[in-house]
Formats: sequence, C-alpha cells, structure tokens
Amino acid sequence: MRQDPVLEVEDLHTHFFTRGGVARAVDGVSFSLHRGEILGLVGESGSGKSVTGMSILGLIDPPGRIVSGAVLYRGENLVAAGEKRLRQLRGNRIAMIFQDPMMTLNPVLSVETQMVETVLAHDRVSREQARERAREALARVGIPSPDERLAAYPHQFSGGMRQRVAIAIALLHQPDVIIADEPTTALDVTIQAQILFEVQKLCRETGTALVWITHDLAVVSGLADRVAVMYAGRIVETGTTVEVIDHARHPYTHGLLGSVPSRNKRGEPLAQIPGMTPSLLGLPEGCAFQPRCPRATAACLALPPLSGGDHGWRCFHPQEAAA
Repeated sequence: MRQDPVLEVEDLHTHFFTRGGVARAVDGVSFSLHRGEILGLVGESGSGKSVTGMSILGLIDPPGRIVSGAVLYRGENLVAAGEKRLRQLRGNRIAMIFQDPMMTLNPVLSVETQMVETVLAHDRVSREQARERAREALARVGIPSPDERLAAYPHQFSGGMRQRVAIAIALLHQPDVIIADEPTTALDVTIQAQILFEVQKLCRETGTALVWITHDLAVVSGLADRVAVMYAGRIVETGTTVEVIDHARHPYTHGLLGSVPSRNKRGEPLAQIPGMTPSLLGLPEGCAFQPRCPRATAACLALPPLSGGDHGWRCFHPQEAAA
C-alpha cells in the first residue's frame, strides 16, 4: 500500500498586486509528491514555476501574496504556519536550491562558516562533526580538494562552482523535500550529469522527494518520475514522464517537444511556438494558450477543466496520443 504524500499542493493561488493590476502568477496549481518521487515542473519563463516553488516555502514578499489554497507538508498546512515554524522547516526538512547561488551564499562569510552554521542551526552535533558533513557534501557534488575549498569565500569560486556549493548546502540535512529551481543551468554538461546522478541517488536511498523546476525537457525525460507542464500560472498537462513525453495531448506540450533540437531534422529550422507568453496582468479569456494555439476554436474562450486520471490535460481539443 502506497504511503500518504509527503507534500500536497491544493488549488494554490499566488497573486501580485501591482499598480498595473493583479498578476495571477500561480492560478489554481495542484499536485502531490510521495517519498523518493521526482516531479519535473516544466514551462517557459514566466509560466509560474519559480513562484510555485517559492510559495511552498512561504518566500513570497509584497506585493505578492498567497490568496488561497493549501500547501500540506505531512498533513500540516504551511500556508497557515507562522514564520517561526517555517524557519524550522526551511533548509532542514524542506530545502530549496535557487537558480542564482548568491541567493543562498553570503559573500562575506567563508563556505565553511556558512555550511557549518547551517548544520548547527538544526542538529546538535559538534563543530568538527558539522565540518566533516560539510566536507562530504562538497565532495559529493564534485568540488575538488573540499578541505581547501571550505576555507574559501564565494567570490573565489566560479559561477558553476558556487552553484555546486549551494546544492551541497541543500543536501546537508537529507531533507524530506527539495525544491530545485533550475539549479544546473550554469553548469557544464559533465558536471550537470554528475549532479543529476547524485540527486537521483539521494532520492532513491533516503526517500527525499524532489520538485525539479526547469525549461529543459531533455533533463526532465531522464530525471523525473512525473511531469507537470505549466503555462500562464496553470498546470496544462500532467502525468508520468513516459505519458507526457511520448504521448503528449496538450498543444502547448507538443510545441515544447517540437522545439527540442534533437527532434528536428538536420538543416531544417527549429520548430517554434508562435507568439509570446501573455502578460499575467492581462490574460486572454478562457484558455490562456488559445491565441497561440493552432487548434483553438470558439469553445476555447471558456476555461477548460483539467481532465481526470493519472494523465490529465486542460484542453477542449487535445491532440492524438501518438509517440
């Protein structure tokens, strides 16, 4: 019998109240995550992926606000939790890896100080034990001479090395959930493959659940167990990786897959999705994708529901499920 989800996001709405109007960055997002499961959250820039991740940890600052919905960690609603409780969970049971490592690292403190203090903030261990854990974490993400690098400061690392340090910090407590916001964008393909291998190994061995936020479908296809495709703040298709990648139904998912270079013939122009992502301050009526969709009809002026089942899509005119 399958265990209860470790993380459940239920009808989450996060809005930004600006002078130009209300931007509905996250508009009714729902998904669940079990122990050891990896969910790929995919979409173009501005689709609401990062705001969804930040909302889970309560990191939305004014003028943004979670206006409704629930984020359940082991049954506890984090939307209603106080700041003290969230600080107990952040970096300990739920960790986040940011796209920009300098959002994690303090430029005036050595790497050793930052990693040791992270360990001591949640665990009662000696400083020497905390330092050894930090050294092992650096070695795990492929940083050479970890003892020497512990004494260095963030500005003494390259951008890719800083990102590896940020990933190592997220792994320190072997959290129940990791939210990774495009953490390998700045890394070369060799180190990216190493990080992906370590992340999969961590999830398999410790039961850590992972939300991997990305626009790179190639990474998702080899990493995630399930995929959720986002567009304009909503999930438009979700299912197992095999179902979504090989049997996509939503036209937007087809557009993303068609624009992957490996799916195009040599010498031919890359396929493109026409138009631009709509402004969240003025979303079109009904389906947000309909102005760019080749299958749109008058029915698309109403908001399509997300179909039921393990493989769901939000479309009145889904494409045929063909590999």
